[in-house]
Parts: sequence; structure tokens; C-alpha cells
Amino acid sequence: MKRNGRPQAIVTDRLPSYGAAMKQIGVERRQLCGRWLNNRADNSHQLFRRREGAMARFRDIKTLQKLTSVHASIHNHFNHERHLNKRAMFKENRSAALAEWRELAA
Repeated sequence: MKRNGRPQAIVTDRLPSYGAAMKQIGVERRQLCGRWLNNRADNSHQLFRRREGAMARFRDIKTLQKLTSVHASIHNHFNHERHLNKRAMFKENRSAALAEWRELAA
């Protein structure tokens, strides 16, 4: 806020705790609450929400750590960012990853 000044409007859902925070920074009259206005912020948090849901099922943090370390290596092995590559290149990379995976699993 020092660099850009006070915002013209702040889009939030109707969570009551926002009121106190906005009152403290002096922008309580600039809060916009609408049905679809907060979609952009909510969609950016979807990955965190998905991860939080998975973590809620674990009783012990050590088992969660084991799973996430294994999952990260497998996910990075098979994630080829399909939207950035042409189909032929994607299929070639995927088949190479599968062949390597089968070699490691055997």
C-alpha cells in the first residue's frame, strides 16, 4: 500500500473476520461481495485446497511426508506439460517415461 496507495475495491467473500482487518487498514467501505467476484482468488487456491484435503486424511505427519516424497518423484517423472508440447512429442516423452518406469519397477 505504500507504493500503490489504497485500493479502490477489495473483492472478498462474506467472511466476518475480513471486516476487522479492513477496518484496521482503513478500507472497510471498499469491500465488494458478490456471487462470482471472488472466483479468481478461489481458483488460484484450488491446488492448496486439494493438498489440504489429502493431508487431512493422515493421522501422522511422517506417513504424509513419506507419501508426498514418493508422489513428487513419480509425478515429476510423468508430468510432461502436455499443453506446451505438440501431440507427437508428448506421446514420445510419455512412452519413454513409461519404458523407464517399467524398467525401474521390474
